[in-house]
Amino acid sequence: MRKSRLLIHVLLMTLAASAQSSPKVASSKKATPKATQPAPGEDWLLWGGKNRDFLVNSSGLADSWPAAGPKKLWSRALGDGYSAIAEEGGILYTAFRRGSKDVVTALDASTGKTRWEYEYENPFTNSYSEKVGPGPYAMPQVIGDRVVTASGTGKIHSLDKKTGRRVWSHNLYTEFDGTQLQFGYSCHGLPYKNTLIYLSGGRGDGAIAFRQSDGAVIWKALEFTNSHSSPLLIHVDGQAQVVAVGANTVLGFDPDNGKLLWTHEHKTPYGLAVSTPVWAPGNLLFVASAYGTGARVLQLKQSGGQTTVKEFWADPHIQLHFGTAIQRDGYLYLSIGYDGPVFMAAVELKTGTIKWRDRGFAKAQLLYADGKIILADQDGTLALCKVSPEKFEVLSKAPVLESIAWTPPTLVGRRSRRSTWRGSGRAISTSHPEVQDRHVA
Repeated sequence: MRKSRLLIHVLLMTLAASAQSSPKVASSKKATPKATQPAPGEDWLLWGGKNRDFLVNSSGLADSWPAAGPKKLWSRALGDGYSAIAEEGGILYTAFRRGSKDVVTALDASTGKTRWEYEYENPFTNSYSEKVGPGPYAMPQVIGDRVVTASGTGKIHSLDKKTGRRVWSHNLYTEFDGTQLQFGYSCHGLPYKNTLIYLSGGRGDGAIAFRQSDGAVIWKALEFTNSHSSPLLIHVDGQAQVVAVGANTVLGFDPDNGKLLWTHEHKTPYGLAVSTPVWAPGNLLFVASAYGTGARVLQLKQSGGQTTVKEFWADPHIQLHFGTAIQRDGYLYLSIGYDGPVFMAAVELKTGTIKWRDRGFAKAQLLYADGKIILADQDGTLALCKVSPEKFEVLSKAPVLESIAWTPPTLVGRRSRRSTWRGSGRAISTSHPEVQDRHVA
C-alpha cells in the first residue's frame, strides 16, 4: 500500500431540515484569538463522543443533499496521518506527520487557518508499519483545558488547548515497556475523574492512570499484550469498570486502582483487535475483530461481590475490522468484512442473527444522529441512511473523497467533520448555498 496524506474536507451539507518542543504559531499575532462560534450543538471532544458509542445528540438532520456533493469552502495542505478530528467552540484539533515529526494542530473551523501547532520528533522504525504510514493514528482529545494526544510510537502529550504549549508528556514504550504494535500505537486515553487511563500492555503496568493536571502516575497495574482497541468505561450493576480488548483477551478492571475484575478469551491473529467495544442495555458487551476471530457478545453481572461473565454467542463470520458499530434498540449496525467482500448488516445483539445484508458500500465508518446513519466508506462515498431490523435505506449519497478513506466522521451539533488518508495532501472546504451545516470529510 502506498503512503498517502491526510485530507480534510469541510463540506456545507443539508444536515438541517429547513523532549520539549515549542509550539509553532501561524503568525506573529496572538495565538488565541476568539474563535468563530459554531452552530448550537454538542462539541465532539472525545473518541466516539462522550460515551464512545458514536451516537450524536443532534436533531433536524435533513434527508439529502445535492447529487454532485457539497460545494468547496476552503482548501489547505496537511501531512500524513489517520487522526480523526475533535471540535470545541469552533476550533478543530487533529494531528498529522511532517517528515520525522508528529504535529498536533488547532484549526479555525470556518476558515481552516492554523491557530497553533505543536511538533515533536517521532522517528518511526518499524519497517512493516511504514508500508501503511507512520501515523499518527489516535485523535487528539479535548479534556478540560488540555488537548491530549498519542503518537504511533506510544508518546503521550498533554497540551494547553489555547496555545499548544506542552504541559506534560510520557512514553509508554520506554517508560513502561508497553507492547510495541507493528502498525503503531492507536489507543485513545480514557478520562476518569481526575485521571487519564492509557493502555500500554507492559508487565505490571498494562494499564496506567495519569493525573490529568500534571501527568503524575496515580496507579499502574495488570499484565496483558495490548492491541489497537481503545478502552471503554462501563457500569456493571452500578460498579464502574474499564473494558480493554487485548491481543488475546478482553478484560475488565477497576478504574480507581487498576484491579483486575474479570477476563474472557478473545484471541486475535497478530494482535489486531482494532474496533472499540460496544456496551448495550442488559449488561451486554459486544467485542469484535477481523482476521478470522469475529465477534462475541458477553453478559456481565455482579454476584457475591464478583463480576460473572456469560458468553451469549460467538461468530467468526461477523468480522469488524477497524470500523464503528452502532447499537440501537437491541440491534447492531456495522460494516462486516476486512479483505474481500464487505457488506453493511443488521445483527440482533442477543442472538448474533444477521437480519439483512447490503453490498452497496465499501468498508465503512458510521455515526448515528437524529434517527439516521452517517456512513463514510473507504472509497470516499458519504451517505445518509435509515436503518431498522427490517431494512437498509440509502437516503442520499455522494462521492466526496478518494480511496483510501479510513477515518471516522465527526458530527458536531449541526456541523459534521471528517478527515481521511489519501494522496492529494490537501484540506478542502466546501459549501452549498441552501445549507447551514458543515461536514469535514
